[in-house]
Amino acid sequence: MLVVSRFRVPALDAAAFRSDMEVAHAALAERPGYLDGTVGRNVDDSELWVLSTRWENVGAYRRALSAYDVKMQAVPLLSRAIDEPSAYEVAEPGTDLNVASARALG
Repeated sequence: MLVVSRFRVPALDAAAFRSDMEVAHAALAERPGYLDGTVGRNVDDSELWVLSTRWENVGAYRRALSAYDVKMQAVPLLSRAIDEPSAYEVAEPGTDLNVASARALG
């Protein structure tokens, strides 16, 4: 599973944001199911940043978000992400993709 979180950050806040992003990424990287991740900045628009992480599965990512240290060190930063879907399934050749459907609430 791939998670892509994009951020719009004014140039004056870039240094502090980068530091916060590294702390958030480190907290996520400590959680079970984390595979790898990167922090990046857009080459054409220096105010656009990205945190991209890969996880064993969606459950591992969701459990990571509920961990105390992630709530303290990563969730405040993640709440600043551009409001758009961020979780993706990896579409490798021959794999069955998730089928969109209504989900039961209980």
